[in-house]
Amino acid sequence: MGGFSLELNEDQTDLRDWVHGFAKDVIRPAASEWDEREETPWPVIQEAAKIGLYGFEALATWFADPIGLSLPIATEELFWGDAGIALSLMGTGLAAAGIFASGTPEQLAEWVPECFGTEDDPKLAAFCASEPQAGSDVAGIRTRARYDSATDEWVLNGQKAWATNGGIANVHVVTAVVDASLGSRGQAGFIIPPGTAGVSSPGKIRKHGMRASHTADVFLDDVRVPGRCLLGGKEKLDARLARAREGQKSGGQAAMATFETTRPTVGAMAIGVARAAYEYSLEYAKEREAFGRKIIENQSIAFDLANMRMEIDAARMLVWRAAWMGRNNVPFTAGEGSMSKLKAGEVSVWATERAIHILGGAGYTRDHPVERMHRDAKIFTIFEGTSEIQRLVVARAISGVYIR
Repeated sequence: MGGFSLELNEDQTDLRDWVHGFAKDVIRPAASEWDEREETPWPVIQEAAKIGLYGFEALATWFADPIGLSLPIATEELFWGDAGIALSLMGTGLAAAGIFASGTPEQLAEWVPECFGTEDDPKLAAFCASEPQAGSDVAGIRTRARYDSATDEWVLNGQKAWATNGGIANVHVVTAVVDASLGSRGQAGFIIPPGTAGVSSPGKIRKHGMRASHTADVFLDDVRVPGRCLLGGKEKLDARLARAREGQKSGGQAAMATFETTRPTVGAMAIGVARAAYEYSLEYAKEREAFGRKIIENQSIAFDLANMRMEIDAARMLVWRAAWMGRNNVPFTAGEGSMSKLKAGEVSVWATERAIHILGGAGYTRDHPVERMHRDAKIFTIFEGTSEIQRLVVARAISGVYIR
């Protein structure tokens, strides 16, 4: 076995350079336009699909990396290009991760390709967990799923909120309650196939940032899906519910299983935005003159930039550690997955704010991209578990105490 190394292998450096090139040449030039339009950037998605950057095979290849770093590496580069467009490309991956986390091999083979569509006709997918009264409180989900044994169908009713690609997705992956008496242990995941009746959405939510990414509420009104659309299958669900009723430890909530595998990836998203802001403000500081010298010659500016670089690098190390642990089934005994997302998200908000400050009045205008980066960064302290929820996960893990 080789010694310890932080050097990326050839496949990982090739991947980084390939995705960086797409982010630089295709995503960045389109970033401002799609932020202003607040529309899904289908032409960019089409371009990504054509070169194999958007699709089931790309995601499968990144997931297959035994070191676990390919996904965060690619993600960071995409979000370095632009967060809103990148989330339009990566949002489908969350639904795919939901299928990976709980689905059978047969379900993976059938539905993950449906999430992405084809090179000529790309599609999107949505993971629907949050609800109007259940955001961070995943246990508060009210959407219900009832099994109709006469037709071997599940009937879903409820409302989902803040769903990335919600309503415009080809495939929706939905978390619902199958046994309300068991609380969070009575939940399961379901696949809603394309064209299923009873699924509706009132339209895109207008947001502070990530404007190119489609976010919407999704309403489920007597939505009937075949029995095979229950993630993991009924036999596995029945066994899990039986254990829960007997008071035994459950395998975990359906939504949380997905979040645990995706939090380091969300951390990589945040790092991409932070790095973009740092690099832009560094170049600006080396060119901008005030009081007869370049502003980087002022300690206050130089120290800000030094701190930005240090915090971004530290956050990346936490993300890479968590990604490696997750890929190699190393238990998160100290909440390392949540820790990585927490640190990266807060660094992104802080670093983009400092970037605006370094640019001064210019940074507050739309003539420079740092104001957009700042708007985009804020979501990383909110979605897939707020900063407070991440601290709660870490605190419970290190203390062994159920802290509220």
